[in-house]
Amino acid sequence: MAVRIRLKKMGRKARPFYRLCATDVRAPRDGKVIEELGHYDPMVADTDARALLKGERIDYWLSVGAQPSEAAHTLIKKYGTNGTHLDKQKAAMDRIKSKRRNQPLSATPTAPAE
Repeated sequence: MAVRIRLKKMGRKARPFYRLCATDVRAPRDGKVIEELGHYDPMVADTDARALLKGERIDYWLSVGAQPSEAAHTLIKKYGTNGTHLDKQKAAMDRIKSKRRNQPLSATPTAPAE
């Protein structure tokens, strides 16, 4: 069985979301996968926070002969185990986490005590 690492399109109309998956070459784009290796969300504002990959599993599949698609190869080169953008990705994820911590948990006002 020939294995290919490629993107599986998910999400909805005008709101795409992709999963990086190891699949059989003969399977359709959105069909059955062998293993999910990460995800890519092109709608995230910060470019370097768009992809989260499982580097160890990607390295395993590449070592046993899996061939990445062009888009998957680009993501692996940038955000894989020895990626060129890993430092930028870590900084972007820290920025996102700090923004989430600063937001209030509930938007409902509390009633004043009598």
